[in-house]
Amino acid sequence: MGKKTQHRLLLLLCLSGLVHRSAAFVFWTAIVEISYSNSNNETVGQFCECGVFGRNSPVKMASGIITLPKGDPKGCGPGPVYGRNSSSPSWIALVKRGNCTFSEKINAAKRQGAAGVVVYNVDGSGNSTTYMTHPEAEGIVTIMIGNFQGREIVRLIKNGTEVYMVITEGAAHGPWMDTYWLYFLSIAFFIVTAASVAYFVFVSANRLYNLSLSKRKEKRLKSEAKKAIKRLQVRTLKRGDEETHSDSLMCAVCIESYKAGDVVTVLTCEHIFHKTCIEPWLLDRRTCPMCKCDILKALGVEDNRKESISAESPPDVTVITVTGGDTMYEVPLTDPGSTDPERHQHRYDNRAFEGESEPARG
Repeated sequence: MGKKTQHRLLLLLCLSGLVHRSAAFVFWTAIVEISYSNSNNETVGQFCECGVFGRNSPVKMASGIITLPKGDPKGCGPGPVYGRNSSSPSWIALVKRGNCTFSEKINAAKRQGAAGVVVYNVDGSGNSTTYMTHPEAEGIVTIMIGNFQGREIVRLIKNGTEVYMVITEGAAHGPWMDTYWLYFLSIAFFIVTAASVAYFVFVSANRLYNLSLSKRKEKRLKSEAKKAIKRLQVRTLKRGDEETHSDSLMCAVCIESYKAGDVVTVLTCEHIFHKTCIEPWLLDRRTCPMCKCDILKALGVEDNRKESISAESPPDVTVITVTGGDTMYEVPLTDPGSTDPERHQHRYDNRAFEGESEPARG
């Protein structure tokens, strides 16, 4: 297994671990709706987003008549805990937290056909809830509600009121669902997108500029090549010419022997080619096909152009002269705008040094 494959597998494992951890922090709230008839035969309905789905619970709807355990309100025990033995009509178990694990409570109701399980919190906890974990009891809708709400439903049922409950999914909550996280991710997304677009525009503009520059340069070189081609010698071969009698002499472009009447072009390197063959070649390559001689340099086309450019803007220099001798070298001016001739030419008397050096020579 190559190093690249190992790195990809490691990255995949890290990403899967991050996804798993992120999913562990996300929980779903539940909308709880209850309805019952009061003493005046009026239907009373109440609903709130006050429940929390268990971690191992399916997040979906469940409905039915609320049923309490027969004895212990905490619904623990291996035997029949509820006074129902079937799932028809649909019923939901309401149990109190404590005395056994969540999985044991849920499985006790599931065995007897409950459509869902509602666990209300312990006394003294108000209406707070926790995120339940029940890995040994899956496949049944399970939520937790607050202690006050649970006790109120228990009171209604013990007074002989039949309470019907509907559980539906609410909203997802967690660190990635937080408003600030959404703002942060949105801003980060727009920044990354803007940076990507700006980079793409910059790269595209740079490529277009280089392409345009290359085209302008190629166009200029072709123009120079046309000028150079016009200055090349053109001959028409005759019967007595050496090129028409020698089988070893042929056009290196079309690989055909020369015949009398052929129009040929003589390059600066003395190599000859058919005029119709060599001109397109020179326009594209500007060199001899055989010896690679550059016709632009050989004819001085580029040099003349450079000389014309340098003649238009000659560099300013300072001339330094040693007494008794010629100009030795030139250096650029520090102040080219100065018109003082003394700044442009400095003469140094070297006689003192010459006197000192005479004994040394002897």
